Amino acid sequence: MESVGKAFGPTVAVRDASLEVHRGEVHALMGENGSGKSTIVKILSGVHAPDRGRILLAGRAVAAFRTPAAALRSGIATVFQEVLAAPNRTVFDNLWLGADGLFRIAQGPRERRRRAEAALAELLVSPPPLDALVGDLDLSDRQACAIARALLRDPDLLILDEATSALDFDTRNRLFEIVRRRVAAGSGVVLITHRMDEVREVADRVTVLRSGETVATLDGAEWTTAEVVRLMTGQAHQLGDEARTDRARRAPGDVVLQASGLRVRADAAPLDFELRAGEIVGLAGLEGQGQDAFLRALWGLGDAGGAVTRVSSRGRQPIASKHAARRARIAYVPRERRAESIFDWMSILENFTATTLRRDRRGWLLSGRSALRRLTDYVERLRIKLGRPEDGIGTLSGGNQQKVIIARSLAAEPEVLLLNDPTRGIDIGAKRDLYALLEGLAAEGLAVVMLSTELEEHLELMDRVLVFRDDELAAVFPHEGLTREALVASFFGAEELAS
Repeated sequence: MESVGKAFGPTVAVRDASLEVHRGEVHALMGENGSGKSTIVKILSGVHAPDRGRILLAGRAVAAFRTPAAALRSGIATVFQEVLAAPNRTVFDNLWLGADGLFRIAQGPRERRRRAEAALAELLVSPPPLDALVGDLDLSDRQACAIARALLRDPDLLILDEATSALDFDTRNRLFEIVRRRVAAGSGVVLITHRMDEVREVADRVTVLRSGETVATLDGAEWTTAEVVRLMTGQAHQLGDEARTDRARRAPGDVVLQASGLRVRADAAPLDFELRAGEIVGLAGLEGQGQDAFLRALWGLGDAGGAVTRVSSRGRQPIASKHAARRARIAYVPRERRAESIFDWMSILENFTATTLRRDRRGWLLSGRSALRRLTDYVERLRIKLGRPEDGIGTLSGGNQQKVIIARSLAAEPEVLLLNDPTRGIDIGAKRDLYALLEGLAAEGLAVVMLSTELEEHLELMDRVLVFRDDELAAVFPHEGLTREALVASFFGAEELAS
């Protein structure tokens, strides 16, 4: 791809981007949210046509792909950042959706079922039945289905756009084994991720984008995390742990949230939990082990037994619904922004004010000045890249949409903040900004419970880490002395291996 440009009205998404991917390599594409990564992916996938520049396959210039089917016929398969699925169709239907006409030899239903089962078994320890509805699967399994669908096309070029962000630890490792085998067989892979450890693990080269332009391509042996961050942002970043030192020495405050006899599954063991002001508590474990259900129960959505109580100077308030949680000044950032957080038909400003309308209202009218002032504050604090506040939320990259949702929850001035994998899909600089913001708010007394699928976040940010396994609380680690080995071992019930 050479000197490609793409604009949407007055907004320039890609200014001058080039990317060269060789057979037999994993090529990481990195950049901040809004740097143009997703637009490049959509150009290569036939979703958008470039305004200028050219695309070459095997050294020969080709016309820009006008449809995703045209890209597939040319050997390019993409797993997009947002999990694309037909929720009311079966796993089998989703795996073969749009595949007609892609294969030289017709494949009957029996052969397709065999290949579908094999593709899922490569990725998942316990693959879902092919007749299961995709809408009934958890996020990790839905993403695995999207990846299996791309692999079934046997592409020459596989594009993984934040494809690992919804995967559990084991499935991610299985995917990387598949990537290594495909690369060894001569395929090319483009990996878009904000996780530096993934780039270091599998990438042969790294291309960095900034403001829609290619700024550098580095060989795997050349780059460092600090160098990539400098190239992405245009400035040096301190990546150390110094920001948490002072807060880590401060004792937490009074209890602000209690769970008694809480179960995440009816036949699971009950657990008790207390959260104190100024704490940041992490929830960890393999995908689907109960941590998501526990977090939702704290938000008033538990139905398996037990009680959640908000404790404050206002007294004790039972939390039996999300409405009760909001009244008790508990905020929740869901994991699946498109399904649970984003109002697609609304503007950026309207999405931001969706939970604070009462505060921004003057009589029956929304005070745009008040809302805009608070939005501008969070745009600066979280480095949200946007055009105009009145633009549609869909004009933002996925990562910037996520920042708007986080800003919306913080703007409600909660006393307890529940975060469900909030950094999924946001860049490393924005993660650092969010960490600093959370630590600053915790120092002021905010209590945070944060489910994270990133080990580094548990090691760096959390005061305590709760590990879930088989829908039960399996281990609790204080920050002091916590190691990666101990954390991973606890996921698998093999704590003795880390001792």
